[in-house]
Amino acid sequence: MISLLVVCLGNICRSPLAHGILQHQLPEDKFYVDSAGTAAYHIGNTPDPRSIKVAKAHNIDISSQSARQFKVSDFDNFDYIYAMDKSNYNNIISLARTNEDHHKVKLFLDENETATNKNVPDPYYGNIDDFLDVFNLLQETSNVITKKLTVTHI
Repeated sequence: MISLLVVCLGNICRSPLAHGILQHQLPEDKFYVDSAGTAAYHIGNTPDPRSIKVAKAHNIDISSQSARQFKVSDFDNFDYIYAMDKSNYNNIISLARTNEDHHKVKLFLDENETATNKNVPDPYYGNIDDFLDVFNLLQETSNVITKKLTVTHI
């Protein structure tokens, strides 16, 4: 089984949305998807209600997800690790023990050639429209990732 981890800062806005979208798109018998945050701010919490609302409007239920912090053992447990922005990417890379660990980590938007800014904006201090914009960006990029991974691994 191929495993993917999507990582943002607190694991309540961006990464739960990407987690839900990818889980919805990828065949569950071939792929395992999870999410985490680089900070410990929201451990054990469900996603932000605005993330839940936007996902639900697209028939994706993320309400049962629970925030957790990224840990070094995630390098052992995941084949692909996608960071939502450069700051989180750098935080993850700082924990890499080997070149193999390092090579597993990518910026999520590096997979989307049409994205000019490679940082997924953090909608936390914004409104529902900001969450919808992030959802659409994540969905567009998840489509690219899904196509790439299914061609490579199925």
